[in-house]
This record gives sequence, C-alpha cells and structure tokens, in this order.
Amino acid sequence: MSRIAKHPIKLPAGVEAKLSGKKLTVKGKKGELHLDVDSEINAEIKDGAVIFKKASESRHARNMWGTTSSLLRGMIKGVTDGYSKRLIIEGVGFRAALAGKDLVLQLGFSHEVKFKVPQGIEVKVPKQTEIEIYGIDKQKVGQVAAELYLMKRPEPYKGKGINYEGRRILRKEGKKK
Repeated sequence: MSRIAKHPIKLPAGVEAKLSGKKLTVKGKKGELHLDVDSEINAEIKDGAVIFKKASESRHARNMWGTTSSLLRGMIKGVTDGYSKRLIIEGVGFRAALAGKDLVLQLGFSHEVKFKVPQGIEVKVPKQTEIEIYGIDKQKVGQVAAELYLMKRPEPYKGKGINYEGRRILRKEGKKK
C-alpha cells in the first residue's frame, strides 16, 4: 500500500486542476502542465484536493498509484515555484554563451558546439563558466542538464568538463616521475 498516495493532495492557492477523462491539467502562475492518468488509476477532484484511487488490485495499479501521486506533486511545485539546475564549466578555454535562443559552448573541440534549447526551458549564462537552467517541467529541466553534462563529462585528472553544481569529482593521481 502506498503511503504517499492514500492521502488527498491539497491544491495550494493560485493552483487550479481540471480533469477531462484521463487527462489531468494543472494550471498555476508559472504555466500549465498535463498528466495522462493511467487506466488503472481513478482520479477525482473534490474540495480543492485531488484524490487518486486504484481501479483494481493488480500489481501495475499499486505501482502507478504512488507514481501518479508523486508526479502530481511535482507538477504542483513546477507551476508554483518552478525547477532549476546549475552547471559549472571547468577548464582553460571552456566557456558558454547565448546566441539568441541557442547555447554556444566551447569545450576544447575543434569547433563550437551549438545546443538548441527546447521550448519551455529557459537558459541563462551569468558567467562564461556557469549555466542556469529553468523550467516548470522537472523532467525537461533534468533532461537538458543531463544532455549538457554528457557533452563534456568532467575527467578525473584535472576535473575539466561540465559538472553539476555541488557534485564532487573523484580525482585520480597522475603519473609519478
């Protein structure tokens, strides 16, 4: 039994939820997000709260019950506060800049790398060595950050590359003379 999903999810002030069939829409001050509710889950909106119930006692229904509840909580946080990630660029000559809607990165390759920022995501470059990613969809923000991270992962000897803020790089010892 899911301890997360058995409690109704209260909608904070300024957040509005609509249910049409199996499509749940959450609207807030930052924007609007949609969730397709699984066929094994019944959803209802009552007294300013969203309630999820299992349609059957199958294993899939039990799994999706808590997952759907967590997804809705994430959507509510997204439309009220939004999500953000910060990436730090380490290395001589490594830098980032915005060119219109595209992010242009110099990462030690023979050419510049252009990254097209997806719709619904906002990218800022406060310094040449910092990238800030904002959005209301937690999955999209995390996906953009992961794609940028994978362009030049930090190497273990000098730590050069793109890294998440606060993540520690395990360093290796260099060759001994």
